[in-house]
Amino acid sequence: MRGLKLTERFKSTQVHALSSSSSETNGGNSSKASVAAATKPHNYLKRNKTMLPSWSKTKSRTTNNNSTSSLANLALLRLPSTDTIEPSIEPHLKPINLVETLSELYHRMECCTQSNKALMCAEQYSLLRGLGDQKILRRCLRTACQNAEDVLSKVVLSAWLRFERRDDELVGVCSMDCAGYVVECPKKNLEHGFSPCSVNDHCQCQKEPNQETCTDSVCLPDEESDVLFCVGSEEISCVRCRIAALSDPFNAMLYGGFAESKTNKIDFSGNGICPKGMRAVEFYSRTKRLDLFCPMTVLELLSFANRFCCVEMRSACDAHLASIVVNVEDALVLIEYGLEERATLLVGACLQVLLRELPNSLYNPKVAKIFCSFEAKERLANVGCASFLLYYFLSQVAMEESMVSKTTMMLLERMGECAAERWQKALAFHQLGCVLLERNEYKEAQHCFEAAVEEGHVYSLAGVARTKYKQGQPYSAYKLISSLIFEYKPAGWMYQERALYNMGKEKSFDLDVATELDPSLSFPYKYRALAKVEEKKIKEGIIELDRFIGFKLSPDCLELRAWLYVALEDYDSAMRDIRALLTIEPNYITSHGKIKGEYLLQLLNRGVQQKCQADCWMQLYQQWSCVDDIGSLAIIHQMLENEPGKSVLEFRQSLLLLRLNCQKAAMRSLRLARNHSSSMQERLVYEGWILYDTGYRKEALARADISIAKHRSFEAFFLKAYVLADTTLDPESSSYVIQLLKEALKCPSDGLRKGQALNNLGSIYVDCGKLELAKECYKNALAIRHTRAHQGVARIYHQKNQRKAAYDEMTKLIEKAESNASAYEKRSEYCDREMAKADLDVVTQLDPLRTYPYRYRAAGTFPCCSLSYLPFEFIN
Repeated sequence: MRGLKLTERFKSTQVHALSSSSSETNGGNSSKASVAAATKPHNYLKRNKTMLPSWSKTKSRTTNNNSTSSLANLALLRLPSTDTIEPSIEPHLKPINLVETLSELYHRMECCTQSNKALMCAEQYSLLRGLGDQKILRRCLRTACQNAEDVLSKVVLSAWLRFERRDDELVGVCSMDCAGYVVECPKKNLEHGFSPCSVNDHCQCQKEPNQETCTDSVCLPDEESDVLFCVGSEEISCVRCRIAALSDPFNAMLYGGFAESKTNKIDFSGNGICPKGMRAVEFYSRTKRLDLFCPMTVLELLSFANRFCCVEMRSACDAHLASIVVNVEDALVLIEYGLEERATLLVGACLQVLLRELPNSLYNPKVAKIFCSFEAKERLANVGCASFLLYYFLSQVAMEESMVSKTTMMLLERMGECAAERWQKALAFHQLGCVLLERNEYKEAQHCFEAAVEEGHVYSLAGVARTKYKQGQPYSAYKLISSLIFEYKPAGWMYQERALYNMGKEKSFDLDVATELDPSLSFPYKYRALAKVEEKKIKEGIIELDRFIGFKLSPDCLELRAWLYVALEDYDSAMRDIRALLTIEPNYITSHGKIKGEYLLQLLNRGVQQKCQADCWMQLYQQWSCVDDIGSLAIIHQMLENEPGKSVLEFRQSLLLLRLNCQKAAMRSLRLARNHSSSMQERLVYEGWILYDTGYRKEALARADISIAKHRSFEAFFLKAYVLADTTLDPESSSYVIQLLKEALKCPSDGLRKGQALNNLGSIYVDCGKLELAKECYKNALAIRHTRAHQGVARIYHQKNQRKAAYDEMTKLIEKAESNASAYEKRSEYCDREMAKADLDVVTQLDPLRTYPYRYRAAGTFPCCSLSYLPFEFIN
């Protein structure tokens, strides 16, 4: 029976760590060795020949060819074993039942007051982070921006939204540019209070007239001075009633029972103001204007206003100084004055500049000093500018930059100090636990995870178990996770975690259950692949990784598969995976050699035949035709090596990445395409796609129209047609979209994009009932090897009630396509129930994340209508 003599299993258990992290914990010598391995891998490999497994002893030993020798050395980098790999603890909230938690939150959001809505949107954001859908996360932040009331929340959320879009990567875009949108306008952010606005509402800040006025145009009130303020040896003539109106203390002094009320000459020396500053006070008392003074004078007036309780002048100085903060240098200087004088608006304006410069500003030690320490947080709190939202945002940025830096840890500590609600405390403790775990500070990490559990975050128990395991208590970790499985509804991560503390068949059993409950977990596939490798079944290990990579592109799985191909001396396949990996994460470093992916690519290059750009184009057509997205991605990466900064290729890369559901990488490629565009009309098109993808459809259409006006191009017409078709497609707009696609097809473009346009045109024709025209479009698309057009032809047969012909057409697509889960899904509509169920079972095997097969099986009968067709094919 499983579970008997549990303690015996753990008697000889050794706590293993990944090679990359273990080298960092063995003192300075190990660290130096690790660095040497990264910089001089050949020497490192020669010193470690004993690490060569038996299956990697290849014929490369018998050759004197240098390139072959270099490639053989790659095999000396030992693959991780099943004993050393482990999954990471996810650094975000992970409810036991996400649906129930989101439902409860939605109910609370309906009933909450306006002042709480922004923070509740942030809670929704934190719950949805685990899904990894960037569009949903941006929508949460936009909603939070629209509902924010206080200045700090507006400043933080606006900067956060820009950071999620990575606007800092767009060449020529200023961090303080609002692009005309109210929710991102830096001026509007400094206005306190809720103002209902749509995400597409435009602000007028760029259209406001210039208010700068010369001194000669100032109209001064015709009032006679009746009191002199003496500052040092200088006398400043003032109007008594105007000065008295500045504050109650001045009114009491000038009209009360004090001696100053009975004299026309008042000695004002020693009150912390210079003659120039007193003249400014006198001028302000009559005109209520500050725009004619330099910042230092206004700062002096701010200090004066605080000292003498001049509330109106203090607010005016605060607002004026806030309006002139435009760069980091200004912010770093003025924020100190703002904190000292407790000028909330000025501090908020300075924070806005610093936050909009993230992540770069975080590397500035002066910026880190403002945020990181407990004393710094207290200074911000004194002016009402320290909040959970602020430190939540800063912590996310810091964690993306480095999980183990001291800055990250300090920001998370401050985040915990600002946390008020249970979910906030749970998140802060859990993320701090993840950081401490990465830093190998296991005892402290355990305390943080336990604190998160006390706040109701059950997933943090996985962190508690992991830290116990790291401290040599595997049996305690096993019991903890086992009790979790029995107490709650089992989830994939529970079995995955328990598998770490199990052995033999029971370990494999837990991992199989984890995959069944949650197919999106990569660790079980990696473990099973390495288990096959240890049995000297490398090809079977590759097949196991193929199962996962077939529906989810994961850098760690791509890297592992690449190493297995290296072991088989299949360098072409290894290069394909490394290129695809580097497209997703350009700065990727291998997990066990500390070798940069780019350097590994250079080594692999020596063992494959080099291709010119023309050969690459031919291969791209082949990969595109057989719907091999990863292969296409690798070819485009190679083409970009040959022609760096080629915007057309970067744009094509972004389309593939979107198809592979790599949204962050896709947007990065699209930004690069925009930055490297060779003409204004081309840049406008790429900006249009960026705007469309981030929810600004009207602006995307405007960009397309401007681009067409400058130069009629395929991409501009295609962009406009796609956005219109995705917005609304009534008969009138359908005719217009057809015209746009026809205009696009008249413009020069490559066959790959024209195939897409023809396919989309055919789809619109089918929607309009023009089947013959649609069939002609699909045939033309197939003629230029646009394989997915088979799906359109099948749809025409289905419209004509020729289900057998439709089924056969989809079979052709299945036979040609490398990625054919969607083809099986579509074919299931054109056959009887048993055959449909068989096809949908195949779909679930190929891509367990596709939802239609589950819905079909749950319904138990044929759906009353076919699967809905998207009118357009953007990336296929």
